[in-house]
Amino acid sequence: MLFDDLFDSPQPGHREALGPQACVLRGHALDDVPRLLPALQDIQRAAPAKQLVTPGGRTMSIAMSNCGTLGWTSSRDGYRYTARDPATGQPWPPMPAVFLELARSAAAEAGHPDFTPDACLVNRYEPGTRLSLHQDRDEHDLGHPIVSVSLGIPAVFLFGGFQREDATQKVPLFHGDVVVWGGVDRLRFHGVQPVKEAEHPVLGRLRINLTFRRAG
Repeated sequence: MLFDDLFDSPQPGHREALGPQACVLRGHALDDVPRLLPALQDIQRAAPAKQLVTPGGRTMSIAMSNCGTLGWTSSRDGYRYTARDPATGQPWPPMPAVFLELARSAAAEAGHPDFTPDACLVNRYEPGTRLSLHQDRDEHDLGHPIVSVSLGIPAVFLFGGFQREDATQKVPLFHGDVVVWGGVDRLRFHGVQPVKEAEHPVLGRLRINLTFRRAG
C-alpha cells in the first residue's frame, strides 16, 4: 500500500493483523474526528506539547503532552508516569469522553474487552520527525493493551519483535487508523519512520498520535 496522496484511511472498516493479538483497524476513528479535534485543542491549550529529554540527554524530535489521571514523561532522571505536568505543576487535563469511548471501542474491536485507559499520550509529529524503536513497559500492569490513534498526515509505523534488532513490519498509517496490540504482542518493539512532507486538509503539516494506556 502506498500513500498516493491519500489522507483518510483508504480502507475504512478493514482489519489488518500484525500479530496474534495485534492489528490495524483502518479508519476506526474517522467518525469520531469531529469530536476529537475540539477536545484535542482544549488539551493542547491546558498542557502544551513539548520536546522531552531522554535519560541519556537526547532531545526527542516529537513534541508530547498528556491527558488523563496519569501522564508519561521523560527527563535525565528517567521515564515515568506523573499525576501532574512537570512543566506547570498542574494536573494533566482530564481525558475527554470521546477519547475514552474511542479507546474502549477500538480495544474491544481488536479482541481486548474491558480496557479503560487512565493515560493518553498526545504525540505531535512534523515532517522529518520520527520515533525510535522502543517497548512500552513503564506501565504497572502489562496485561492491558496499547491503543494508538493516527490523525493528520500519513506515517509509516514500525512493528517489530521482542528484541530491538528483530525485523520490523512497515505499516502505512493514515488519518483515522487505529493500531491495537496487547497480550502476547504487548512488548513488541515499535516506532515511526521519519514522517514525509505532506499537508493534511484539516491538520496541516502535522501528524497527531493519541496513545492510550492503562498506567496505574
